[in-house]
Amino acid sequence: MNKLGIIGGTSWASTALYYEQINKGVAARLGGLHSARLAIESLDFGPLAAMHQAGDWDGAIRVAVEAAVRLKASGAEGLLIASNTMHKARAAVEAATGLEVIDIAAATAERIAADGRSHVALLGTRFTMTEPFAREAYEQRGIVFHELNGQWRSEVDRIIYEELAAGRVVRESQRKLKTLITELAKQKVQAIILGCTELVLAVDARANVLPVYDTTAIHARAAVEWMLDDVAAARRKAA
Repeated sequence: MNKLGIIGGTSWASTALYYEQINKGVAARLGGLHSARLAIESLDFGPLAAMHQAGDWDGAIRVAVEAAVRLKASGAEGLLIASNTMHKARAAVEAATGLEVIDIAAATAERIAADGRSHVALLGTRFTMTEPFAREAYEQRGIVFHELNGQWRSEVDRIIYEELAAGRVVRESQRKLKTLITELAKQKVQAIILGCTELVLAVDARANVLPVYDTTAIHARAAVEWMLDDVAAARRKAA
């Protein structure tokens, strides 16, 4: 099994989901008492979130790179950044470590394209919703984004940073997100991307008027596939 290094704590609430889902995925594939070979650098999100708000992306990327270097030193053979927004650091992390970073957007875009959907709405932090780094993998597959208006972008961003990143799920915010998804369905959007790893805490991906793609779950499954790639190859060879 390949050893995966996770840059987490961005926030801790979604990192806990990754830990659970990756371990369950490995156990389901291998059976018995098997679990995932993981190393986790759980960052203090407070200073990192302040860098986001201040636009100090050089500082935020430096934090991610330093964490990745420590993970490589611990024996990690590949990396996962447990955050859509912090994928802004993906290229720098790969360049600094020489390790593959499992791309959350590429994994999600592949799933959406396979399902034959091309007109989607992306919910996330204002950075993820508007900046090219988060959109490129989707656009390369012909996926078109329905743009949220400024009021909704601000509200989704607020819910993430003020509530979900702190591990708080507020019922009123859940209602607002459900209202947003209902409105988007009326505007001929084919699917919703939960483009923030905490959003699944507030949005039921299975009970909505539109198909909902949970990037946390998709990313975790991609991680399991990467970790067990050598195992699968060995089994194919043995067969």
